[in-house]
Amino acid sequence: MMKFRATLLATALAALLPAGLVHAQPIDRIAAVVNEDIILQSELDRAIANITAQYAGSSTQLPPADVLARQVLERLVLTRLQVSRARESGIVVSDQDVAQAIAGIAQQNGFSPEQLQAQLARDGMTMDDFRRSLHDEIATQRLRQGFAQGRIHVSEAEVNAALAQARGAAAGGTQYRLAHILVALPEGATPEQIATGQQKIDGIKSLLDRGEMDFAAAAVRYSDSPNALEGGDLGWRPESEIPPAFVNEIKTLQAGQVLGPIRGSSGFQLVRLIETRSAAESGPMMLTQYHLRHILIRSEGADDATVRAQLETLRARANGGADFAKLASEHSQDPGSRDNGGDIGWVDAEALGPVAATVATMRDGQISAPMQVPGGWHIVQRIAERRSEVSDEQQRAVIRENIGRRKLEDEYNRFLQEMRGDAYVDVRSESVIGASRNEG
Repeated sequence: MMKFRATLLATALAALLPAGLVHAQPIDRIAAVVNEDIILQSELDRAIANITAQYAGSSTQLPPADVLARQVLERLVLTRLQVSRARESGIVVSDQDVAQAIAGIAQQNGFSPEQLQAQLARDGMTMDDFRRSLHDEIATQRLRQGFAQGRIHVSEAEVNAALAQARGAAAGGTQYRLAHILVALPEGATPEQIATGQQKIDGIKSLLDRGEMDFAAAAVRYSDSPNALEGGDLGWRPESEIPPAFVNEIKTLQAGQVLGPIRGSSGFQLVRLIETRSAAESGPMMLTQYHLRHILIRSEGADDATVRAQLETLRARANGGADFAKLASEHSQDPGSRDNGGDIGWVDAEALGPVAATVATMRDGQISAPMQVPGGWHIVQRIAERRSEVSDEQQRAVIRENIGRRKLEDEYNRFLQEMRGDAYVDVRSESVIGASRNEG
C-alpha cells in the first residue's frame, strides 16, 4: 500500500509540473538497499569525493574508481548497520547532542557557525548532510561504548605485565607505528572459507613482494578492516596494544618490512612496520592540566542565539578590561563555581572532551568564544597550564585503557563481520557491481 501511495504522489506531482521541468530534475538513484534502509548514489558519490580529496597529494595510492566505490560503499553499509543496531538497542542521539558536536567542531577549527557552514558548502556538503553524518557518528560511538561494557575485561596481571614493559621502554624501549591488511573470516569458518581466505592473503603478499603495489594501496583495495581507506594505518602503538601473539616478531622487523600472513581471531593479517621511535623520542608519560574559569548561561527558556549574544557581550567586557571573576560572580549560572569567580580549578585535558582542543590553542588569560555544553553555553578563560609525569595509578589506568582498546578493536571487528554477514544487502550501484564483476 505504501508503494502504491508513493506512486500516486509522484504521478500527482508530475502532473502539476511543466513537462520540461519533470525531465530536467536529476533522479537520485539507490546505490544499495541495507535491510530496510537505503544508501543513495549521491551519498556514495559524496563519500568517494571526500576520500579522493584526502588523497589529493598521493592519488596513486587509490585503487581504480570502481574498486574504490566498492570499498566506500562497504563502509557506508557498515555505518548503516551500526546506526540501525544502535536504534534497536535504545540509543538516542538528540538534536542537542548533534548541536553540541557541531559547536565543538566549529570551535576547534576557529570557525563561527556561519563560517563552518560556508566551509561545508565549499566542500560540497550541506549543513543537513553534516548533521546526519554527525548523528550517525555519535550513534556508532555510543554503540561501541555499550558493546565494551561487560565484554572487555583487563586483569591486573595484564596491567602488571604491560607496566613492566612500559618501565623497560623508559630505559630505552620502543614504540611501533603499524599498518595492516585484514582478510576477514566469519566465526566458525568452514574449511573452504579458510582456504579462500588463505589464497587471497597469499595473493596480496605476492603482489607486495613483487613490488607491484605498495602496502597502503593494497590495504585500500583489498583489506576488510574498517581502516582500509586509511591505508590500514593503525597509528603508534606501545607494546601493550600489540597482540601478544606477534609482538616479539614485530620487534625483529626493520621499518618497511611486512610480517605475515598471520592467522588471528578475525582472519588473516599482514602487518607492516612503518617506523619506530624510542621512549626518549616520545617522552615520559605526561599529564596536561589546565586551570580554568568559566561563565555558564543555561538555555532553558531562551533560544541559543540569545544566550550566545549574552556571552559574547560578557566576553567583550572582559576583553575590554572588566574583571572576569567579578563577571562570573554576577552572571554565571553554575552554582558550583559562581561564588568562586567562575574558578573550576585544575582540570585534566582528557576530562575536557572536545573543549580540550580549543583550550590547548589558547594563551593564558585568553577567553574562548561561546561553546555549547549540555543545558546551555559557556565561555572559558584559561588561567594556566601545567604538565607533570603521571602517577603510578594514573599510568596503570592508561595502560588498562590501552589493553582494553586493543581487545575492543578485535571483538568489535568480529561483531561487525557477524552483523554484516547477517544483513540483507542489495548493491545496485553500477560502478560497484562493475568492480565485483571485474574482480570476480
